[in-house]
Amino acid sequence: MKRETLFLKVVIFLMAIPVLAVCIFVVPPLTTFAGELIPKMPYLQYVFLFVLYLTAIAYFVALYQALRLLSYIDRNIAFSELSVKALKKIKYCALIISGLYVLCMPIIMFMAEVDDAPGLGALGLFITFASFVMAVFAAVLQKLLKNAIDIKSENDLTV
Repeated sequence: MKRETLFLKVVIFLMAIPVLAVCIFVVPPLTTFAGELIPKMPYLQYVFLFVLYLTAIAYFVALYQALRLLSYIDRNIAFSELSVKALKKIKYCALIISGLYVLCMPIIMFMAEVDDAPGLGALGLFITFASFVMAVFAAVLQKLLKNAIDIKSENDLTV
């Protein structure tokens, strides 16, 4: 394992730990609180729980794909179709997260209004736009990597 990617792999694991802790300790009480805020529609509590856990699953899949991408760099196969596929999956995960928060934004805004916590609405918007920016960045990297692979294969055929 190379030192350059070792640091990045440690960072990825450190990014996963807080999200896992939030999934275990914060999400269940938060969804219960959402159910108490909206007593006329208690089923929204389960929709909110489902959306938050789907977000976490997409986040962990994206982190796993980032780890795979770093392992491709370690094995000197960074310019391969495997890397393009990993970036494509990261892009889709970021789009899923952004889409889930767009769908869940009315619940978040209602909770922010009822609890008088405007930061909650801002947090929902931040997560939505940050994941969308990551999706765009992954799409750009995917396109650049695909072009680099095409140029490399074209140069390999040239005598």
